[in-house]
Amino acid sequence: MMTEIFREYHRTHHWINFKIDVRRITELMWLKLGQVQAKCDQISGVPLLPSVADQFHRLSLAKGVLGTTAIEGNTLTEEQVLSLLKGELELPRSKQYLAKEIENILQAVNTIANRIFSGKEGRLQPEEIKEYNKMVLDGLTYGEEVIPGQYRNHNVGVLGYRGAPPEDVSLLVAQMCDWLNSWDTPEDLKISMSVVKAIVAHVYVAWIHPFADGNGRTARLIELQVLLSSGFPTPAAHLLSNYYNETREKYYHFLRVASKKEDGIYDFIEYAIQGFLENLNEQIKIIEAQQLKVHWESYVHEQFRNKDSKASLRQRRLILDLWNNKDGLTINEIRELSPRIAIAYAGKTDKTIQRDLKHLESIGLVFYVSKFVFVNRSIVSAFLPKKRTIELPTAVKT
Repeated sequence: MMTEIFREYHRTHHWINFKIDVRRITELMWLKLGQVQAKCDQISGVPLLPSVADQFHRLSLAKGVLGTTAIEGNTLTEEQVLSLLKGELELPRSKQYLAKEIENILQAVNTIANRIFSGKEGRLQPEEIKEYNKMVLDGLTYGEEVIPGQYRNHNVGVLGYRGAPPEDVSLLVAQMCDWLNSWDTPEDLKISMSVVKAIVAHVYVAWIHPFADGNGRTARLIELQVLLSSGFPTPAAHLLSNYYNETREKYYHFLRVASKKEDGIYDFIEYAIQGFLENLNEQIKIIEAQQLKVHWESYVHEQFRNKDSKASLRQRRLILDLWNNKDGLTINEIRELSPRIAIAYAGKTDKTIQRDLKHLESIGLVFYVSKFVFVNRSIVSAFLPKKRTIELPTAVKT
């Protein structure tokens, strides 16, 4: 029988023990993990128009990439990151480092995704973790003690937390990879357990703190790799980084709790699962809204088939553009609905607008509430399943 050699981290970081007892995950959290798996299956199976799918992926990527840098202090906005993805972002020289931080994460994300989608096994490897850290810090300003992609050889601390002893870092990262790679998960629980595995990997990198800088960003890239390699739809794989940024006070709180409280890692797991599920619900709402819009446009074009008069063209454009407004519009406000509607009604009286709206009302596309006109969305939502509240079993109610 081999005796384990005592290491300094056994004394200073006894919580780094490479153990997770899934029995400590509550019944309610297992229920939520099941919902995560179902919603990921739903997202994976949804057909979207190529233009809509591209927009959705860009938005998800922007949120995830921004999330993992913003939590470290990057001040670019979501709109600016989207502009950067299009190659259209212009910044003064004093702020170009902010774009470089984003570009570094994008390069790392694309590297991870390309490897996995080309069939590479998603096992965690110490050398790849070093590579991710090197990508994160490429071209940025950092202290003399920082060597991108190399383990630190000195003690580090962040927000009152001291990383594992430097002499143990290499061993700990190797043990972490071996441990996580050894998780044996039944196929029907692959998605659910990969969420737990990704979250645990994140926490362990934060605990070990193997590098002199860029540990948080590296941890979130490892989290992404675990999710993508387990079959997560790409948009969903970016959700945790975005959630951590949106709730950064809780994020740092639960990271502290994870090391200071016995079995505190389970509190972090529950916090992350809850946020993952909430963000998945928001993604599905976006997808459903896009699908309804596509069905609406198809229905409108069907109503105006073979109607090519100027009035019909104007009415079709009006009802298509009205879809984007949910608050109702007056006749005067309709003139400002969109640039093409402003052009269509330029030089025309309110009677023309009233006449067009009356026709749209006669074929059931709009309705009035007082002086406000609304799109009749019930036409395309009539066959959606009714939402109902599902009572949780007594044993898992909170």
